[in-house]
Amino acid sequence: MRDMFINAMNTQKSTVHWMNALSENMVNLYTPGYRENQVTFKTYLDSAVPDRILKNMGQGKAIPGTSPENVFLEGNGYFVLRNDEGGVSYTRLGEFKFDAEGVYRASDGSKVQGYILNDKGEIMSGTKSLSDEAFEDSIAQGGALAVPTTEIKLWIDPDNGKYLGKYDEFEIKGDGILYGKANNGKDCTPLFKLALMNFHNPQELFEFKQGQYVETAYSGKPVIGRGEVRSGLIELSNIDFKANAVYWQEAKTQLDLSGKIMSSYKDLLQTAMGLLDG
Repeated sequence: MRDMFINAMNTQKSTVHWMNALSENMVNLYTPGYRENQVTFKTYLDSAVPDRILKNMGQGKAIPGTSPENVFLEGNGYFVLRNDEGGVSYTRLGEFKFDAEGVYRASDGSKVQGYILNDKGEIMSGTKSLSDEAFEDSIAQGGALAVPTTEIKLWIDPDNGKYLGKYDEFEIKGDGILYGKANNGKDCTPLFKLALMNFHNPQELFEFKQGQYVETAYSGKPVIGRGEVRSGLIELSNIDFKANAVYWQEAKTQLDLSGKIMSSYKDLLQTAMGLLDG
């Protein structure tokens, strides 16, 4: 038998769950790298009960960072991080900086991963170099992931104050390549290429801390990501405020209606009990 009171109670509980997720979204409207909560529902005895919260993994807007070391990925994929224990994670938030030892790190200290390049801009796999064409071919064959990544390090020579002892400055270009520059920019040498990875099912990544994800059995193994890397920018949250405001109004209406149903049901029950007592 379908119980109107139970249906209304389930709907009210699920609506509160939905509103909490929407509240979290709107509070984090301006949080860099935040991913929007999306609540899905399933039907149970004509009432809505929450299924689970998914993350909207779509791209957020670019905003100015605090340093040219910061990077924004315009496209599909994630920057790759490795912690001191060797664990690998993935992030869209390129709020990276070089530390005092010249290691390129995320705000939590994880090391940003990249590929070592030769002076021709070719990725080095051990002692073997891979041209862009060869690297693309290896991607198509599923072999590019075998190319090891490494920490990106631009140590400063204490004797002359230059990066790697010979570069006055560095620049990160749209292809994700970090260049060392000298002689007033006339000499420009490729040093590292930022590693980018993507997933067939990124919504199933597990967010173990805000903005950082690890792969799961449902996300699948990483594949090579693609996109343009823009220096000096970071990614804002991907929240659609107007849509969340509309959902909030819908949720509030649903909450009010379920509350009225429960109240009416209680009144009917009290009336019925009164008639029995009489």
